[in-house]
Amino acid sequence: MKNGWEGANVENDKETSLREGYAPFVGCGYDAHRLVEGRPLVLGGVVIPHAKGLLGHSDADVLTHAVIDALIGAAGLGDIGRLFPPTDAAYKDISSIELLAKIRGLLDAQGFTTVNVDSTIVCESPRLSNHTPAMIKNISGALKIASGRVNVKAKTEEGMGFTGSGEGISAHAVALIGVLK
Repeated sequence: MKNGWEGANVENDKETSLREGYAPFVGCGYDAHRLVEGRPLVLGGVVIPHAKGLLGHSDADVLTHAVIDALIGAAGLGDIGRLFPPTDAAYKDISSIELLAKIRGLLDAQGFTTVNVDSTIVCESPRLSNHTPAMIKNISGALKIASGRVNVKAKTEEGMGFTGSGEGISAHAVALIGVLK
């Protein structure tokens, strides 16, 4: 089957082919955190040089959190706060990429496979384009899918809103998962 996904290498991949007997599920995710001094800035599992980092119980990686929420939304598993509550000391300062790998395990156990993830980071500063390949590598590695199935974009809001003023960073994600019927 020709699908036009350059780099995704899904031709003849029965697990991800949208064909009879395959049920697709779509989920969307969103996360936002405040920027503060004294914390590292982590996005997609990559530590980004910046004067401020994101405030949160874990590493506050908004990109990975949005991807997690998209995946668990598609699978009907609730939200990240219910699965990894901020009141649980086990998740204090944990790598969100590690949480993403745990989600992959939950999806695998239920027979789901991740087809693709598309995401957008909304941030005025720092510039992220040089870091997105490493983010893609981390996310695709945690999900055990080809890097061509993960897309990460970075956008500014031209000085508008809390992200535009530099108060915080947000991220949006959409995920397509599926299960053989």
